[in-house]
Amino acid sequence: MLAEPTRRRILDQLRDRPHTVGELVATLSISQPSISKHLRVLRDAGVVDARKDAQRRVYELRPEALAEVLAWVEPYRKLWAGRLDVLERHLDAKERR
Repeated sequence: MLAEPTRRRILDQLRDRPHTVGELVATLSISQPSISKHLRVLRDAGVVDARKDAQRRVYELRPEALAEVLAWVEPYRKLWAGRLDVLERHLDAKERR
């Protein structure tokens, strides 16, 4: 779900404040049907909420849903951090030779 670049761009916009579909279309220069499709996927995944405002829907980020993603990614981040530390030591040792 978050691997799709357009969805990440939408989340980047929603990070700052709620947006209507029209605002997202204008900001991201993506068609309204495409934005709506991606918002539906994000809403079904529980990452965004939608509320009615007259004739429009306003979408906002649900940061608590992203906490689950962060918790899942954390062990991998630690794994890569350790590997990068090993690489840094290796490069430093080569530089001293």
